[in-house]
Order: sequence, then C-alpha cells, then structure tokens
Amino acid sequence: MLDQEDDSLRIVLGVVFGVIALVIGLVIGLGVYATHHAKPRMAAVVMEEAYAEVEPSGEPLVMLYFAVGEATLPADAGEALGKVKATLMEKEGAIVLLSGFHDETGDAAKNVELAKNRARAVKQALVAAGVPAEKVLTRKPAVTLGSGSRDEARRVEIRVQ
Repeated sequence: MLDQEDDSLRIVLGVVFGVIALVIGLVIGLGVYATHHAKPRMAAVVMEEAYAEVEPSGEPLVMLYFAVGEATLPADAGEALGKVKATLMEKEGAIVLLSGFHDETGDAAKNVELAKNRARAVKQALVAAGVPAEKVLTRKPAVTLGSGSRDEARRVEIRVQ
C-alpha cells in the first residue's frame, strides 16, 4: 500500500513539474516572439523620421515664423498654406520641401527638436488641407548662424519644387 502511495505521489509531482516546465517555456516563447515582432514596427518609426535628401532649389515660396519656444502654427499660416497647396496643384509631379530652422542659442538638442516639431506642425496642416503626405518632404533641421535676427531663425521654409 505504501508503494502505491509513493507511485501516486511521483505521478502527481511529475505532472506538477511538467506543468511548471510548460509555463516557463510559454513565457520564454512569448518573450522571443514579442522581441522579433517588435523590430519591424520600430523600423517603420525610424523610416517616418527619415529626412529628405533633396536639396532646396530657388527661393522659398513661403516662410512661417514661430514664437519663441513654440511649435504652434502662427495665425497667418492658413493663407500661406493655401498658397502652397495652390502652387503644388499647378505643378505636376512637384513636391513640398519643408526646412525647419533654429538659432545657436540655448540647448542644441532642444533647438533641433523644436525645429523638427515646427516642420511636423506645418506638414500636418498641409496634409489636413488635402496635400498628400507622400508629397511633403522634410529636411534635417538647420541652425541659422551669424548676425541674422532671432525671428528669422525661428522659421520653417516651404518650397514647391
């Protein structure tokens, strides 16, 4: 009888350890699965942040000037963006090229981020106005050096080319 109880105990312990091994295997498997399937999504985000390698040509069609430390579109942006959309519709195969600028004062990383956010705000407004997103390209933020005014440094240049 004692042998029978030992055999039953061994079977129960074997089942318990088997279940524990399955749970551990499941957790490890889910971790590996999540790690491998997260990479394509991360790559898509990086692709979205890519900057256009297109060099600007000619004078900007429009320049939007922003308040200090702000990425909110200025009050006169609606008229300017309408002009951009109309010009784009006139030129078959043209693109909109956005260039965000900042000055050399303050924290460089914050300035670059602010210039990016200003260009993003302009792009979002153009897309909301009906311009196809794939026709709006953004250049890497640039710093304005020298004796130019700080107002001039807080701008986004818009070209249709």
